[in-house]
Amino acid sequence: MFRALRDFIRGAADKAAQEEPIDFSESVGDRGKRIKEGALDRILDELEMELMSADVALPVAEEMVKGVRERLAGKRFERGLRLDEVIESAIKRSIKDILSRHRFAFWSFLEKAERPAVIMFVGVNGTGKTSVIAKLAWLLSEKGYSSVFAAGDTFRAGAIEQISIHADRLGTRVIKHQAGSDPAAVAYDAIEHARARRKDVVLIDTAGRMQTNRNLMDEMKKIKRVASPDLIVFVGDSLTGSDSIVQAKEFDAAVGIGAAILTKIDADAKGGAAISISSEIGKPIIFLTHGQEYQDIREFDPDWLISQIFSED
Repeated sequence: MFRALRDFIRGAADKAAQEEPIDFSESVGDRGKRIKEGALDRILDELEMELMSADVALPVAEEMVKGVRERLAGKRFERGLRLDEVIESAIKRSIKDILSRHRFAFWSFLEKAERPAVIMFVGVNGTGKTSVIAKLAWLLSEKGYSSVFAAGDTFRAGAIEQISIHADRLGTRVIKHQAGSDPAAVAYDAIEHARARRKDVVLIDTAGRMQTNRNLMDEMKKIKRVASPDLIVFVGDSLTGSDSIVQAKEFDAAVGIGAAILTKIDADAKGGAAISISSEIGKPIIFLTHGQEYQDIREFDPDWLISQIFSED
């Protein structure tokens, strides 16, 4: 799925070996070999540039390089291992440290939340919020939870129609008002309906607000005040790279997001946003979506993501 870093690792190792063909790795007797400090410095300098070209945020790239250095500098490795294998292993562990720092047990949260649990979705145009809501509703149903949609994107009649189509297909009730009506009122009515019908979860759609539009951000703050959501989820497009991090920070400043869902993960050629966003905003990624079907949603798993980043496919 993602552009593999393995090609860079092998290339950097080969280049370093050519520059110091006789004594690239220092021998430490029968205990193995040690990477020479000068060679390691050159590899890590290039690694940082490579990570940033893959949309990894600079602070995250620097942290990853620091983690790799700590794992390799002065350390011994077995004689039978190739240098690129040693470096790749260190990078994988560094990425996993970053991805595992912020975790969120979604199903435990849902089990403990008062009914109905209210989840509000935010993000800019085109990130796939409505599709995420539909996919999560399908997954909730698979887990035995009922849900209600709140058609809170009232600025576009097409958005109300879109979420209504998903509701019909999924057998889920959607609460909607006329286009141009107050989104906060839609959220309120959806919560009251869910409470009266003893539904488990309310999923609130919102307009695809550009993060720089103050009026729309103020409207979102009103939805938050009225709905008092248990969780606000930022939906980011993994293809937008560093832009998704900027967007997430703006939404977090405005309404305080609690978690993120990344879409189009199957089409991401780089993977930097997936690595960076959790670290940069200090919030967990809880789901990834891929494909067009309702079942194309998966819980976030650092090991799976790392396997995709280093995939040769």
